[in-house]
Amino acid sequence: MTQPPATRESHRLQRQFARLRRDYPRAGAMLQRISRPGWALVRVPVGVLFILGGLLAILPVFGLWMIPVGLLLLAVDVPWLRRPVSGALIRLRRRAETFRNRRRKG
Repeated sequence: MTQPPATRESHRLQRQFARLRRDYPRAGAMLQRISRPGWALVRVPVGVLFILGGLLAILPVFGLWMIPVGLLLLAVDVPWLRRPVSGALIRLRRRAETFRNRRRKG
């Protein structure tokens, strides 16, 4: 199976994955393992199941946290999801840094 040419969005998403691996080593190790090229047959169904599970957030086992995880998994294989997901990762990371800086100051 040949790999599609790397696009700007896919490079941006890969940089965000690298940042996640650096900032959160446990989650990053799992993310690296599942984002390998041959794992698309696992990623897509698992991503869809995470999103569907997130929609069932009223049940005790499921939660809204499952939706972004599912979108992350799908963004590896669905080109039109790469840009919004990587943009959301960047915005969330910046907000978290701003929040941490405010807490430190006072």
